[in-house]
Amino acid sequence: MSSNIYVEAQMLIRKSIEDVFEAFINPEITTNFWFTESTGRLEEGKTVTWEWEMYGARMDVKVLQVIQNQLIKTEWGEPSTYVDYEFKEMEKGTLVVIKSYGFSQQGEDLLKIINDNTGGFTTVLDGCKAYLEYGINLGLIEDKFPSK
Repeated sequence: MSSNIYVEAQMLIRKSIEDVFEAFINPEITTNFWFTESTGRLEEGKTVTWEWEMYGARMDVKVLQVIQNQLIKTEWGEPSTYVDYEFKEMEKGTLVVIKSYGFSQQGEDLLKIINDNTGGFTTVLDGCKAYLEYGINLGLIEDKFPSK
């Protein structure tokens, strides 16, 4: 049973909408603030694999829809959920809103996944902002769950 609950994280990134959108579809940029490897760019109808080498984790990501400089819709995870990336041009830059929904978990499991998604996508947006605005890779994803 899929819930109608969704998680939302957002951040203003002080760069053009073209630059910010490209950062999310182009793994040569995205690997500087999120995953470490990808099998390709996000293109509508394509499935790519993202990898986080430091954790030995990988994820297949189905790209459901791409509207240039506006929207990326994906499905990924186990059990799968939907993740939308919305881009809105603002006076001072680009507002990125990440929405995750379609959760099948209930009770405590649902609360945990909501917490994980909120924290995770906020960290991604923080890293993206630092990288695009200042050229700094903060290593946030690697440091989120450090090994000993």
